[in-house]
Amino acid sequence: MSDISIPVGARELPGYLAVPEGEGPWPGVVIVFEAMGANDDMRAQADRFAAHGYLAVLPDLYDGAPWVRCVTKAMRDMRAQRGPTFDHIEAARAWLAGRDDCTGGVGVCGFCMGGGFALVAAAKYDFEAAAANYGILPRRPEESLRGACPIVGSYGAADPSLRGAAGRLERALTAAGVTHDVKEYPGTGHGFLTDLTPPPPFGPIAKIVMGFGKGRENAPDGWSRILAFFGEHLAKKSTT
Repeated sequence: MSDISIPVGARELPGYLAVPEGEGPWPGVVIVFEAMGANDDMRAQADRFAAHGYLAVLPDLYDGAPWVRCVTKAMRDMRAQRGPTFDHIEAARAWLAGRDDCTGGVGVCGFCMGGGFALVAAAKYDFEAAAANYGILPRRPEESLRGACPIVGSYGAADPSLRGAAGRLERALTAAGVTHDVKEYPGTGHGFLTDLTPPPPFGPIAKIVMGFGKGRENAPDGWSRILAFFGEHLAKKSTT
């Protein structure tokens, strides 16, 4: 596990690379972080993928700047479905796919804000599989997700900020003919797949607005679905 630099045009973007044990090549995964940036919790998700045989990179889409200064601009890029944040995600995918220890097949896994980026990137770039975890849906999802790679999505029914998102995503992917597995967990809020605790003063607000902290007992099932889905659509395909 190491800090790395990802070429983006004439400059470099910082990132974190988690490498599986043993000898590659391995399929790759780009981790797209939640709103609070490339913190220890997001690095732990890269480590999780590496432990399951994936070469995982977490690009610092904020380029080392504090998240509070960058989140608004990133969200603007996500809603526009274009901009520097998407350029950085694609640069991370291309860099990972071009490594000698990568099979060339790469997936994308996003959390919260990153889940929204992962949905758009699933159709915009050459990913083999995508995991969108409590991600905001793009505008006109049936149109935006047409031609997307297979998508696995996980949402919480007790997340007021994304009420009905799982159902809308299910319908959009079905209409677009995209292979998918979308599940909404009862009694579950935002952020249930990781151990993140929002810092003060955001913690109490997140509990009210997003149901943060509810339903973390469903994390094992969520991760089992993600890993099985990537195993079928990314890892298996990369070895054939």
